[in-house]
Amino acid sequence: MESEARKASLIERIKAYCSGVKAEFGKIIFPNTEDLKKQTVLVIIASVLISLLILIIDSILKFGLGFIL
Repeated sequence: MESEARKASLIERIKAYCSGVKAEFGKIIFPNTEDLKKQTVLVIIASVLISLLILIIDSILKFGLGFIL
């Protein structure tokens, strides 16, 4: 009998978890197409700028170490 109670308890916990997941999925707000485009362009621009910054720093260090070594 105790085994059946554990099974029932497990099933109830699974049902409660699934119910909670369903409720949380209802709260999700997906971005519209315009916002998604703006954010994509921003990420691409930021990536290019950071890449250029790394390139500049690397070139300066390479040039500076060329004198030392």
